[in-house]
Amino acid sequence: MHSILVVFLAKKLPDHAILFPMEPTLTTAPELEPILAELSSREPIFHRPEFGTTRAGFESMMAEDFWETGASGRRYSRQFVLDELEKRYSAPHAEVWETSGFQCRRLAEDVYLLTYTLLQDKARLTRRATIWQKTSDGWKIVYHQGTVVQDQ
Repeated sequence: MHSILVVFLAKKLPDHAILFPMEPTLTTAPELEPILAELSSREPIFHRPEFGTTRAGFESMMAEDFWETGASGRRYSRQFVLDELEKRYSAPHAEVWETSGFQCRRLAEDVYLLTYTLLQDKARLTRRATIWQKTSDGWKIVYHQGTVVQDQ
């Protein structure tokens, strides 16, 4: 059994994280508040031990056609992400990640876009977007993207 320490701080980011006046005002429709609460508790994806730390657990979270665009702009297949997650969780590691600014938008029946900001180890600021689908087997991740904020 490997130990994993992941600390999440759901709080307002420091003032330096309020970056640009051209940013849109993002809101979640009141009727989506329960979905927002449910999905934000699952983010950052693959970093919530209560939802799984094994390959089988990660597979159960992902749609069969899941793919990801990383902060580098590279695209990653479901198989590649699963392989990388298996490597990551094979050894103990510690991370401090702060999430904030969660917003939810319905894209289609049972399909939602969740966006938020992530500060990793007080050094790397990224904007995150995950498309989630509610299925008979529970929530599935369809797509995920992380984009590094360049001008901090």
